[in-house]
Amino acid sequence: MIHPTLLYRDGTFRPNATLSIDETGRITEAEPSSARETINLNNKALLPGFVNVHSHSFQRLIRGKAESRATSGKDFWSWRGTMYHAAANLTPEDLYDVSRMAFLEMLLSGTTTVGEFHYLHTAPNGQPYADPNLLAHQVIAAARSVGIRIVLLNSAYLRAGLELPPDPGQRRFYETTDSFLTNTAALLTTYPKSNEVQIGIAPHSIRAVPLADLKEIMHWGREHALPIHMHLAEQLAENTASQREHGLTPIALLAEHGLLGPDLTAVHAIHITSAEIAALAAARSTICSCPTTERNLGDGILPADRVLAAHIPIALGSDSQAQIDPLEDARQLDYHLRLLHQQRAILDQLPTASGEAQPIANRLFDSATLHGARSLQLPSGSLTPGEYADYITVDLDDPSIAGHTPNSLLPLLTFGLNRTAIRDVAVNGKLVITDGRHPLEEEIITRYKELHHRLWKDAPPTGPRP
Repeated sequence: MIHPTLLYRDGTFRPNATLSIDETGRITEAEPSSARETINLNNKALLPGFVNVHSHSFQRLIRGKAESRATSGKDFWSWRGTMYHAAANLTPEDLYDVSRMAFLEMLLSGTTTVGEFHYLHTAPNGQPYADPNLLAHQVIAAARSVGIRIVLLNSAYLRAGLELPPDPGQRRFYETTDSFLTNTAALLTTYPKSNEVQIGIAPHSIRAVPLADLKEIMHWGREHALPIHMHLAEQLAENTASQREHGLTPIALLAEHGLLGPDLTAVHAIHITSAEIAALAAARSTICSCPTTERNLGDGILPADRVLAAHIPIALGSDSQAQIDPLEDARQLDYHLRLLHQQRAILDQLPTASGEAQPIANRLFDSATLHGARSLQLPSGSLTPGEYADYITVDLDDPSIAGHTPNSLLPLLTFGLNRTAIRDVAVNGKLVITDGRHPLEEEIITRYKELHHRLWKDAPPTGPRP
């Protein structure tokens, strides 16, 4: 039994409320029992943990390394050269270490579940390891080591693009459709659905997966009732290439072939039309926005006002790890629109599917929690009975939220909380961060620093790529 000063549930902070957790790590009805220990969290608010729907953990290594046009060019396409350098030089042990670093930082920011969009599959020479899922095992082991729940979204990456030769920078990404399906089936066998590890699929993008293969992969995923994630409409050039190959933009192509659905999460979905928004809404798909990465890469701005007006849920992801801060991603959904429209609080009071006007702070907080859980097909996000007991605590005396009342606390958290105000983080009811510290933090950071120094010490400039 956990007794915080304030408990966030059903959109409000409740004083004198308790949270009960059973032996399986699930939330139960809050019924006081003298037989159970009561943990008092004095002067702390307890909230659901954040869900990071879209992560490439190894890209934590390139933070700060691609911020110069001289070395990484001017756009997303040239930025990939720096990313390819990191991808090409990681051993399996290195991938474990960088993944642990990314996952540690996620936990410290209040993230309790990560959706890892995993496309680093083979050895540096492009040949499969003896166990073709070796790198997936390393990422999952890293998640287990730090205590974060992981949904490994195994990614199919089959080609560089229409009529393009294989890109040497992508050598470690490529698989055939048959090998992808075989390897994913093996992952499902090795990791049967549990509280800690689950598996999904992620056909990378229209440019990386031909249409016939995409149909086969998505059909297979639906036969196995898996979450399906896919990069869609991140770049205008991506839309142009899809129109050249198929006569349709990526989302229109999926709609034309009946491939949209409630199990699909469209990652980014920035450059979309009103008709495509309507198609995603009709299919009850989710959009995952990654605002801190999208602004870093110059991708563009998600039309979140039009998307939410169509009642499409928006989840959030840290993507390239340019910054790991779920509430920063949440608030940028609206801040980007403020700059675009030169108005404030664009997403405030938009009606929900039930017709009720929703305050902006609640809407953005739902994107960081409930909608992410929906995208990954997880029972979590609202601290209600039957869900995973994933929660965070916030120091109510933190300077960033000074002056709060229970009614004003959520807007203060959403728009102004310092990440260091998050004091405790629990996954499945088990504390993995206590008073702002992880028990393995020193070791994880030390090993990551050694890896980072080794990777970049003699790295040549990675100039713009076509």
